[in-house]
Amino acid sequence: MYYAGIDIGSTMTKVVVIDDDENIVSSVLGPTGAEHRRLANNVMRQALDKADLSIDKLLYIVATGYGRVNVPFADRQLTEITCHARGIVKLFPEARTIIDIGGQDSKGIRIENGKVANFLMNDKCAAGTGRFLEIIAEILGVKIEELANLSLRAKEKVSITNICTAYASQEVMAYLGKGIPAESIAAGLHSSLASRVCGMVNRIGIIREVVVTGGGAKNLALVKEIESHLGIPVLTPSEPLLSGALGAALIGRERAKKALSSGKLELKERQLEEARFFE
Repeated sequence: MYYAGIDIGSTMTKVVVIDDDENIVSSVLGPTGAEHRRLANNVMRQALDKADLSIDKLLYIVATGYGRVNVPFADRQLTEITCHARGIVKLFPEARTIIDIGGQDSKGIRIENGKVANFLMNDKCAAGTGRFLEIIAEILGVKIEELANLSLRAKEKVSITNICTAYASQEVMAYLGKGIPAESIAAGLHSSLASRVCGMVNRIGIIREVVVTGGGAKNLALVKEIESHLGIPVLTPSEPLLSGALGAALIGRERAKKALSSGKLELKERQLEEARFFE
């Protein structure tokens, strides 16, 4: 039998399908659109097609993320804190601190004995998220994918002092008006973002090993700045965007096994009925 996790984030949606041995047999990444219910059906269909499976082969499905309540075929909805922690512990059993930087929020998670011991979340302002970099990239006239390389080419970096995105944008435009190179501004932005995120995570205490995940972990300049602010190296998954979906699938497997052992698992008929959502 197989198990699936679906993570509908603010900017990206991810699906992971695993088997009984916790091996990933299929995964899908795609942008999050406005119609979460239709999106959930489409990405799950893609994941099933890649694995050459039908939905009735999925014993348990867990939904997580921003749009988790809009997954009609899920057996359970869980927070991204729980699912990211479970996914990272699977990938890095030695992990004790998780820094998750997404498009609309950032999180710090402390792990003890493989479980969430404490966490903090910043979802009040874009200044501590990937969206902050997207806004500034537009001002600098570069694609968000180019911002990290721009930063890494900098010979020096300016100081971005404002914590509000609107004021930080004005600060950036003022630097441009003074003829400051875009590379130096980009480096300052990454340093500012890393400082804010690390400051938040420091409030729950940073213990090695530290793992950076989410879209921010794909930004090498940001990861290097986080290491600089922490004074220690950090770990990153090979595909940082899948951590939450992987954790959701693993939790689904654990719940299904527990229900099976107690004789309380009655999901096959329900799953077959829910298969109409894919028609």
